[in-house]
Amino acid sequence: MYIEILLPDDDKEITEMSVMATAILRDYYDPIIGKAQNDYMLKLFQSEDAIRDQLAHGYRYYFVREDEKDLGFFAFYPREDALYLSKLYLYKEHRGKGYARPILEMLKTQTKELGLTKIELNVNKNNPTKFIYEKLGFTVAREEKNDIGNGFYMDDYVYALKV
Repeated sequence: MYIEILLPDDDKEITEMSVMATAILRDYYDPIIGKAQNDYMLKLFQSEDAIRDQLAHGYRYYFVREDEKDLGFFAFYPREDALYLSKLYLYKEHRGKGYARPILEMLKTQTKELGLTKIELNVNKNNPTKFIYEKLGFTVAREEKNDIGNGFYMDDYVYALKV
């Protein structure tokens, strides 16, 4: 496995990231939050334009690859005293194979290099894999319910890991 950064001026890779994110998130979240909300969120957060805008505002996106094949992706940005892990998703066939641990080690290194004290992320309350973050040492810091527009809400736990 290797990790490759998405550069803000690489239109081909931005398209690839958007296509991959859409495929993974449709498969994963349609059953959890419903197709209508997921479609809305994909357009809002994972369209090519959304990814370009996020990159322009400090997000760092990374491909997770092996043998030139995409396994998944993750993205983060600094927020207050935390490195905020906005996205960490793998294709179904690559989940449960230990890829999260080396990604987490990279995130810890980034957190320290940025002078931050913790990693935070939001996890949908109905996400059946939230235990994975607990297994990696994260604990629930708080709950949030965020209005994302169009009548939709993100009802989440905020997990944190001190670094």
